[in-house]
Amino acid sequence: METKQWYVDNFVDINDSCPQISQAAALLRAGEVVAFPTETVYGLGANALSTTAVNKIFAAKGRPSDNPLIVHIAEFSQLEDIASISPVAKTLIEHFWPGPLTLVLKKKGNISDAVTAGLSTVAVRMPAHPVALSLIRASGLPIAAPSANRSGRPSPTSAKHVWDDLHGKIAGIVDGGETGVGVESTVLDCTTDIPTILRPGGVTKEQLEQVIGRVAVDAALTDEQQPPKSPGMKYTHYAPKAPLVIVDGSLSFFQQLIDKARAQGKKVGVLTTSERQTMYHADVVFTCGKRSDLSTVARQLYDTLRAFDETDVDVIYSESFPTAGIGEAIMNRLKKAAGHRVMMES
Repeated sequence: METKQWYVDNFVDINDSCPQISQAAALLRAGEVVAFPTETVYGLGANALSTTAVNKIFAAKGRPSDNPLIVHIAEFSQLEDIASISPVAKTLIEHFWPGPLTLVLKKKGNISDAVTAGLSTVAVRMPAHPVALSLIRASGLPIAAPSANRSGRPSPTSAKHVWDDLHGKIAGIVDGGETGVGVESTVLDCTTDIPTILRPGGVTKEQLEQVIGRVAVDAALTDEQQPPKSPGMKYTHYAPKAPLVIVDGSLSFFQQLIDKARAQGKKVGVLTTSERQTMYHADVVFTCGKRSDLSTVARQLYDTLRAFDETDVDVIYSESFPTAGIGEAIMNRLKKAAGHRVMMES
């Protein structure tokens, strides 16, 4: 399959009738799959009303079919055809949409069962990105869209990442530059008595509680032995090619692990921050934002994980990060990428 590419300048080209958007929207209406930027990561979109179109997403990604997809909308009126809106959901929408918050709501309407994995609920969000919004409006459809990467790989924060993973497997890529938040949206289940975070992301638990009060966290996020409420959370995600290990301990403990691996003949990569770039002696040291500003770590995390794939390291050791605010999402992604391999200093 030929994969078409369109470049869209977010500040110059973007409107619902610009040629790039019109051509990509036409492919969506024809039942094809098109990647596009959001404020979090690039999404892989298809008509959420068509099972045939949605199945092309699963085929391109190699994604298990019991892993539900998020439906993206561009107009508030679209939501009424998709889901039942609770008072809590309405309040959250008023505060956080458009933005990196996905709400799990009671399903209604004609959304394909392939989108919801047969569940009675549907996950919906309105992205805060001009390209995404224009494309969805131009298509006239609700768009089902997981991240635009091969299943298990780090999520894409640039069109190049999408091309590397999916060219020849999808109909098109709308290149709107690099994304902003860098980690996926927060997924909040609004069908429970206490709204429950199923996936931490761009909107933090603290921000949610400022608006609606108490918010619970799915037990599976803190205890890997617990079955996750969201089927897709049971799968390994975000992994680079070399094994990733999270290190929780002092700088000297971290260096000891590096030295031991190198003594065994392994080439070692280190994922750190700009403040600590010169503190490690390893074969490859990549920085991922600033420890003093974890939003920069979130923004650069997937790009940094992918950068290790361009090296010949045998193992990657990553720093751990505080879990307050956006740090919760960062550590969630790192643990998934590492297969929950954590070395703790005794």
